[in-house]
Amino acid sequence: MKTRFTPLVKFKKNTMQKSEQFLQKANGNLNSAKIALELSYRSLKDVEPPKSGKMGEMLASRVLLDSQRELINHNKEWVSFASNQVEQARKQLKADMLEHEKFQYLELQEIKQEIKKRNSAEAKYLDEIALMTYNGKKR
Repeated sequence: MKTRFTPLVKFKKNTMQKSEQFLQKANGNLNSAKIALELSYRSLKDVEPPKSGKMGEMLASRVLLDSQRELINHNKEWVSFASNQVEQARKQLKADMLEHEKFQYLELQEIKQEIKKRNSAEAKYLDEIALMTYNGKKR
């Protein structure tokens, strides 16, 4: 049964589904960021500074360590950004779900009212028919 809220419910449902998809993408992005951060920590552990050798090798090792630390800092920022995105997506999804439920409730209430009106009209109609048949039998 269609009501005046049916298009709004459909629209809110689509909005909610888009929010769910965005949340899934944000979770995937967060997982990728966490994996990248873990890999950068592992590769930092794998870099061993030379214990002896030429100064150029020591400087190269230091540059490698510095670049790895920069990569770790970048990945930390990425994890932080992705976590923030996930949190915002959750909040948006929660708001969209509330809106959808509100309009669904309003639609349900309107359907209940319409059914009540129809039942009342049907009862009146049946009472009229019963009255007419009773009067017809009396004659």
